[in-house]
Amino acid sequence: MASNIKEYEDTMKLPFTKEQVEKIRERFPTPFHIYDEKRIRENVRKFKKAFGKLEGFKEFFAVKALPNPYILKILKEEGFGTDCSSLPELILSEKVGITGEEIMFSSNDTPKEAFKKAKELGAIINVDDISHIEFLEKAAGLPDLICFRYNPGPARKGSTIIGDPKEAKYGFTKEQLLEGYRICKEKGVKRFGLHTMVISNELNEDYFIETAKMLFELAIEIKEKLDIQLEFVNLGGGIGIPYRPDERPVDYEKIADGVQKQYDELIKKNNLHLKIYLECGRVITGPYGYLITTVLHLKHTYKEYVGVDASMANLMRPAMYGAHHPITVLGKEDKANDHTYDVTGSLCENNDKFAIDRKLPEINEGDILAIHNTGAHGHSMGFNYNASLRSAELLLKENKDVIQIRRAETVEDYFSTLDFSNL
Repeated sequence: MASNIKEYEDTMKLPFTKEQVEKIRERFPTPFHIYDEKRIRENVRKFKKAFGKLEGFKEFFAVKALPNPYILKILKEEGFGTDCSSLPELILSEKVGITGEEIMFSSNDTPKEAFKKAKELGAIINVDDISHIEFLEKAAGLPDLICFRYNPGPARKGSTIIGDPKEAKYGFTKEQLLEGYRICKEKGVKRFGLHTMVISNELNEDYFIETAKMLFELAIEIKEKLDIQLEFVNLGGGIGIPYRPDERPVDYEKIADGVQKQYDELIKKNNLHLKIYLECGRVITGPYGYLITTVLHLKHTYKEYVGVDASMANLMRPAMYGAHHPITVLGKEDKANDHTYDVTGSLCENNDKFAIDRKLPEINEGDILAIHNTGAHGHSMGFNYNASLRSAELLLKENKDVIQIRRAETVEDYFSTLDFSNL
């Protein structure tokens, strides 16, 4: 437990002081998300060092986690591709120079325009359902390389975020998978991949090793039954981050070593060759983003409430999943956490809360809060309910300069899609 707490505390260290944030706030009013470039790059290099030992390893960053071109450019410079699930995500990748098989396109209920763009860019198209083979063929033509998403159903357990595999809408059954490969082989497709994604925010390294074993065994079966040599297996993403003090960061080396062991025992012994891909998002950028918000009001009724200028429109994970995001009161890091608060936003929903019954130092109006671990599935899950406006995104560069990488929405932005002319 002591080791876990120490590792957790290391991830909680802020890359800025209260005084620095006050200066930033003069240029960019709160709320805003700010991302730490230095620590993102350090984490990426640690990630690559661990997994780089695997055959043909490639990481495709899950764009949905943090869809900002400045972040994608950083990751491109570090050798990452992108995992896209929509037409705009494909275009975002294209705009930063990520094209071809540097893109893994994994979508479900996919419109034809998205398939067309993926084919145009030369992306690896990962098909979600057997019926989509014909749909893709008609919409864009079958590519030279095709991949299928496997749903193992009752063979694996999922999570509260992604759901139980047998209840999930994603992927082929095993029988459909074999039939899909047979169909595509007969249609002239020459290159094949295999993908799965059955977990989210998982901290148990063994889960990912078991996933690799499952896919390696399936690759052997596909070779034996269909005489198809898969080119790669994509183990998906889902590597979690510690949100609570009793959790520890995932050990990249342990996963990589476990996957390598399964590869040696299954793939090498059967004289096969497979590239190993991942498509992580949260673990790449999640711990290195912060939602900065200012305390507007203190409310004393049946509970003690801290009202801030951010809302779940800026970070909906606590409301959606009951997720725990640590909170630091800037300038009061050494004060005792001897007050109990609900930290709330202004939306007309009682679950618009960043924390419930959270122990924090005594808070005053005007205090600045840093909500941790918002570098993935934070800004990207924003919305406009109650006519709320999505916040700016900032980048804390390696030289400590701060730049705006997405401006805050304005009232004019909110009205820009409305037509008042016929009122």
